Amino acid sequence: MAREDIEKIVTDWTLEILQGTNLELVDVEFVRERDWYLRVYLDKAGGIEIDDCQMVSEKLETLLDAKDPIRESYYLEVSSPGLDRPLKKEKDFIRHKGSKVEVTFFAPQNGKKQLVGVLADHSPETITLLVGDESVVVDRQDVALVRLHLEF
Repeated sequence: MAREDIEKIVTDWTLEILQGTNLELVDVEFVRERDWYLRVYLDKAGGIEIDDCQMVSEKLETLLDAKDPIRESYYLEVSSPGLDRPLKKEKDFIRHKGSKVEVTFFAPQNGKKQLVGVLADHSPETITLLVGDESVVVDRQDVALVRLHLEF
């Protein structure tokens, strides 16, 4: 089965598991590093807790064992996506409007590979940032990655 198919199946099962909870599915990825990893990222208002991850992991593991859609050996990881997670979905951009973000480009734009600013607006085609007093609109097709900017 293709990686995308596995991710779709696990996404659907996870969404069923999360019904009636205050947990939100952020992402599912099936990736090969040295070994195969099936990673499920969860979030909720106020932050995810270990008990949340354990509950989802146990229920998902039961489904995976029973239906066995993955032929390869893999490790199941259920966790928070972390503070530096990429913003991918519409709800990520809505939730973080007004937050400081880093936008990394595929190729330099106006001599810059990365731009840091406050997320002011977004659409399927563009992202608008406030950089100082200036409003900067970037085309999404030029954007490799958007994530929260962490300052230490």
